[in-house]
Amino acid sequence: MKKTLALLSILLWVYACDYERETSVELTQKEAQSRNELDDLIWSTMKTKGEFNWNLQSTQVVWSALQQSDQVLSVGFKPADYAGDLKETIHTIDIQENAWKNARKAVLDLILKEERKAKPSLNLEELIAFEEEILPVLDVRVTQLSTIEALRKSPLVRYAEPMGYEPALNTAKSSSGCGGYTEDFGLQLGSDYTNLSPNAKASWNHSFHNIAGAWTKTTGSGVKIMIIDTGISPNQDNLGSQFNQGSSSGRTVEKLATLREWQLFGTGPLESPNDDCGHGTAMSGVSTAPRGTDGNAAGIAYNAGLVGVRAASDVYLDASREVKGVSDAYTLAGNRSDIKITSMSLGRITSSSQMSDAIRYAYNKGKLIFCAGGTSFGFTAGFVGVIFPATMSEVVAVTGIKDNGSRCEACHDGSQIDFVVVMERSSNGDHPITTAMSGNQPGTVGGSSVATAQTAGIAALVWSRFPSYTRDQVLNKLTTSGSFYPSKSGSFGWGVIDANLATN
Repeated sequence: MKKTLALLSILLWVYACDYERETSVELTQKEAQSRNELDDLIWSTMKTKGEFNWNLQSTQVVWSALQQSDQVLSVGFKPADYAGDLKETIHTIDIQENAWKNARKAVLDLILKEERKAKPSLNLEELIAFEEEILPVLDVRVTQLSTIEALRKSPLVRYAEPMGYEPALNTAKSSSGCGGYTEDFGLQLGSDYTNLSPNAKASWNHSFHNIAGAWTKTTGSGVKIMIIDTGISPNQDNLGSQFNQGSSSGRTVEKLATLREWQLFGTGPLESPNDDCGHGTAMSGVSTAPRGTDGNAAGIAYNAGLVGVRAASDVYLDASREVKGVSDAYTLAGNRSDIKITSMSLGRITSSSQMSDAIRYAYNKGKLIFCAGGTSFGFTAGFVGVIFPATMSEVVAVTGIKDNGSRCEACHDGSQIDFVVVMERSSNGDHPITTAMSGNQPGTVGGSSVATAQTAGIAALVWSRFPSYTRDQVLNKLTTSGSFYPSKSGSFGWGVIDANLATN
């Protein structure tokens, strides 16, 4: 009987301990702010300040965002005695040097120490979410509020912020900007396009930018553009085996992937350059599709080379793996001397210090970086300000307007915008033509996305015309050809670029 009572007492004690632990965990989780509370904070901050910087938020907010997402924390590190300005020097850093290696190890040790308070068996493999080879950044899975507090106190830490939290996360939004990039057999000659020799189509909006005049002097040859987007469809041969045809020759197309995905069957990550969305295919077509013989849409820089990078699943960068994919794409561009221009028609509402690091890495190596100002889908309803990273000073921000000069129906604008592209008819809402996911009949695409890719194509025409120019000289050519130059609009930047004037 005594043994039975003793056993019962032990069981009750174990149950009580387990209950206490579960209750403690539950109470701890309840301390985290809800998605609605976090989203309200983000939107209110955006409306009053125009940006949302995680580093200016409380530790509680950062931790709450981790709990409400995938718990991946981006941690920028540096040696405690580093006196340089990383905005200016990040492209010169070697994280394999002892000072940087020691700083990395010390930060990891700090994180492990705090996280092991809740999980003593935690090891490095479980802690690290993504490996980093270039930037002084750690991507780690963090569950403890104390870890973030300790990191923020450390002289080795530049920032500690959630990678994968964005407002209004829902299944409807997860495919933003995807679908519908199919052939449009209702396009009309003289209205939607004009014919080009040998047998290609020029979009109706080219005339607003004097593209035909620029083509008498340059076609983009000798310049390579990186399109950072959702990849390129393997079924569109104009961006594959038929990239060189007709008036397009002597150039290359590469299809790369930086987006990490897990195999359905297997044990490791799978990186595929194939476009499941359609957006990346459309952007690649706008800027570099061939002036060919098969009747498809011609890109603006139809003799420029193309590097298409699949860095995201859709246009809204709301996942840690997409932030990492975009960051890797920019460091890749920075390390390739043959790439002069990058174009990205993707973005997010909150800032990302890791993406900022990567963009500055590429910028400091002389790349001309174009980003979309933003296009409203369900997740940005009621907000039309410029989105990140187009808000960065290192970025050339682009948006779209109608043929009557007003903002396009879904395009964002603001003081950070540098240029606009005419890409929507006020009469019927028609958009420019581009390559579809497959076939030789063009489709159409709108938003600030197409405006950005088209501007990158115009920049390639200018750089091809003046191959010895620096990035800043090319940008000056674009600026001085703008319809508002020498004044700058508070919403539309320097205005509509005249490609013919810019290539004089």
